[in-house]
Amino acid sequence: MSKVAVITGVEGQDGSYLKELLDAKGYSVRGVDREDGDVTDREFVRALVKETKPDEFYNLASIATVARPWDKPLETIASTGLAPLYMLEAIKEFSPRTRFFQASSAEMYGAVTESPQGEHTPFRPQNLYGIGKLMAHNLLEAYRRDQKLFAVSGILFNHESPRRREEFVTRKITNTFAKIKKSEAEELVVGNVNAKRDWTHAKDTVRAMWMSLQAEKSDSYVIASGAVHTVREFIEAAAKVIGMTLTWEGEAEGEVARDEGGKVRARVSPEFYRPVETHVRQGDISKIQRELTWRPEISFENLVREMVESDVS
Repeated sequence: MSKVAVITGVEGQDGSYLKELLDAKGYSVRGVDREDGDVTDREFVRALVKETKPDEFYNLASIATVARPWDKPLETIASTGLAPLYMLEAIKEFSPRTRFFQASSAEMYGAVTESPQGEHTPFRPQNLYGIGKLMAHNLLEAYRRDQKLFAVSGILFNHESPRRREEFVTRKITNTFAKIKKSEAEELVVGNVNAKRDWTHAKDTVRAMWMSLQAEKSDSYVIASGAVHTVREFIEAAAKVIGMTLTWEGEAEGEVARDEGGKVRARVSPEFYRPVETHVRQGDISKIQRELTWRPEISFENLVREMVESDVS
């Protein structure tokens, strides 16, 4: 008899990859998206758990974007903080054997005090999204400790793929260079190219989610690549995929990148510019490597290549 899994946010980048992974492993998957039900509705969540009594429950649902949570503060906290509480309560009541995965976020670290960040790095969230995610993270650890639920918090750093929405800078970069390749665009306009990020492929990320629910005991794990690259490196890698080598000139908000013929192909704009962070967001993945033997399999270069080639096609 196949295992039953519930995935909220199934139509998103992570949800779609996770569903494909579980389908390949023979699971019976119940996917939930915004059309199927509202995870901020407690009665919907209770009915979902009571009906399915899943072996595994992956909560990947969240607000559409982190960028402007103050536009809808109640919705932000409801989706990031309250919805996981409804899920944990429903599991405790109707299906206590269910193994639960919560997609936590590196946004919980906020103004980080150290790099890299691990499971014991202090959380100092600086926006409502991070505050809501930290609320759920703390609740989950309490349910694990006090209610003995099998509950995992995966602290996700930046993870990308061809399925990433275009409002994210990585997809903006790959999509623009794909358009340059097809003569549909001239140049990329971005913010601070010296900003550093820890980028992982979403396929590696969802594999870590699944592995965390197969462990003997539940815990919290940082899920990241453990390496950092600048936005500049991401741009250069994307350009390389279409056979273009860039040369940078200028400084700060006036910096541009030219191709071999001297044509500007990327420029920094004050509109998108942010100061360089004092501390870098970088995940310490030593715990998940040690305890689950997980490590990323897709390199930074191959991630960028896959994204650009998908946008070109």
